[in-house]
Amino acid sequence: MILHEGFYFYCGVAEGDRAITLRKTETIAGLAEATAAIVWHAPAVGMNSRSIWAPELHCIGGKWFIYYAADNGRNENHRMWVLESQTASPFGPYRCRGMLETSTWAIDGTPLILDDGRQFFVWSGWPGRRNGKQNLYIAPMSDPSTISGARVMIAAPTEPWECVSMPICEGPQILRTGGKIFIVYSASGSWTEDYCLGLLTNTTGDVLNPAAWSKRGPVFQKTEHVWGLGHCSFVKSPCRTQDWIIYHSKSSRAHGWEDRDVHAKPFAWTNDGFPDFGAPLPRVRTLIKNNQFRAA
Repeated sequence: MILHEGFYFYCGVAEGDRAITLRKTETIAGLAEATAAIVWHAPAVGMNSRSIWAPELHCIGGKWFIYYAADNGRNENHRMWVLESQTASPFGPYRCRGMLETSTWAIDGTPLILDDGRQFFVWSGWPGRRNGKQNLYIAPMSDPSTISGARVMIAAPTEPWECVSMPICEGPQILRTGGKIFIVYSASGSWTEDYCLGLLTNTTGDVLNPAAWSKRGPVFQKTEHVWGLGHCSFVKSPCRTQDWIIYHSKSSRAHGWEDRDVHAKPFAWTNDGFPDFGAPLPRVRTLIKNNQFRAA
């Protein structure tokens, strides 16, 4: 979810993970009534024809881009792809600009743009050619559609809270304030109740230096009432005085993905400038179900 010129835009998937949708609303809770318009269909065949995952909408340089993961029906072929709107509207129409060069399996890509205009791409990928571990990587970009350098690993799942069911770091999201660059990411198996959020911090701006990133966590995790917290995004309130985290959780403790829905809550900042997400609020009311939404 992003906030742009007074409107919230919520990007999702439909048609069995073969189409990308977009909702527009003036309030977070308004997503309950917002129409999910399909802005792009996957091709019938090809390397980006199946398993469209985690699309993200971004306005970069006055143009609209959607980053998404896709494959051809074989998970080992998952890669990051990018769409560009052919108009000034976030609703498109879009054309596919192609696959981003990530070396190997990749999902959950998101752009990082520094104050000096330098562009980078952050994603979750396999260290090799086989499933079993996911790290976070970053690489420079020459433009919003082109990775222009080798990937650099900035986080690997080494802590117990990152390794439940499988060692995983994924779902990176950028959060910035007071000269600090944060990457809030999801850890452990997304199909488990132990899915949670970790935090990377960079205070130097040397984002391609792994040593410049420090890790802490979990910074947001399950309670006795809410489980499987992960893959977040951040928006301001309409008056821009509050920060909100948008995230999903599971309605069941059983392993799986079919019971996930989306939640929202405000968060604060510590005196030393770190995000304080507190504890997840209990499940209150459903706004959107399975691409579901909850506000609490």
